[in-house]
Amino acid sequence: MNNQQKLLRSWIFVPGSRQSMIDKALNFRADAIMFDIEDGVAPDEKDAARAQIAAMLDKCAAEISTGESFKTPARYVRVNAIYSDRIKDDLSAAVRPGCDGLVLPKVDQAEEIALLEATIGALEKGRGMAIGTLPLLPSIESPIGLLNAYAIAKSSSRVIGLILGVEDYCRGMGLPLRREGEARDLIYARSAMATAAAAAHVQAVDGIWPHLEDGEGLKRYACQGRELGMSGMSLLHPSQIEPVNATFSPSTEDVQYAVEVLKAFEEAEAAGLGAIAFRGQFIDLAIINRARQTMALGEMLGITSNKGRKES
Repeated sequence: MNNQQKLLRSWIFVPGSRQSMIDKALNFRADAIMFDIEDGVAPDEKDAARAQIAAMLDKCAAEISTGESFKTPARYVRVNAIYSDRIKDDLSAAVRPGCDGLVLPKVDQAEEIALLEATIGALEKGRGMAIGTLPLLPSIESPIGLLNAYAIAKSSSRVIGLILGVEDYCRGMGLPLRREGEARDLIYARSAMATAAAAAHVQAVDGIWPHLEDGEGLKRYACQGRELGMSGMSLLHPSQIEPVNATFSPSTEDVQYAVEVLKAFEEAEAAGLGAIAFRGQFIDLAIINRARQTMALGEMLGITSNKGRKES
């Protein structure tokens, strides 16, 4: 992930057709909200979803323009598929100053991103936004999409990450309806997408954990995703936000260890040594770079070492 990007760990789906949920979501402690016009909204409710999302974005933009303190999670809109006959209306509703980005479902080819860029740019210009303002989060939801994940991630400077649409991917692979364990049957797909995202220096957002009453399963799944290289995870329910944020954040102990590793290495370097043993671990430049990465991530998230300071 590019260190200039703000890490978004928790991405929660909110149907655009439910006004009460839209209102509540603006106060969630998630890093990003995906206001949905796609699969989470029935066909006969799409128009209402567009209108409600557009009104909410305009209201947020008005609040921000006052200069007063106004903060919500990042506001993304999941539009319908690029080749859908609904995409034009979706973009018209979503591309406006109150929007922070677009989630593009069912992306199979890198060329599909280019099909939307001119339209998005024209809408940005027409609404007083700088062209290129809105970032894109393409969703990988098919075997061919997974094979093309790196090319999709590199297809545009607007692309800030990839998100795995696990249910459609499972359907494309003919996988069982019920997941077992920590979704062992998805380990390859999750690892492959995370690798493609890392190679392209963008974020990797894991798929949902659908079992809302299985909190321990959620934690195991999120931990496994982090170990596979995911930088965050998509969610279905507010109860999943806190454990996901915790999983994809370094702890104060992680940051403190990184600080101590770096200090020990700098002292060794000043003494003319290129590698050292620190608390029984061999430390060289590669590990130092990882320590610096941990410190930078902690700083980005407001998490500091535990020497007289506390985790935010």
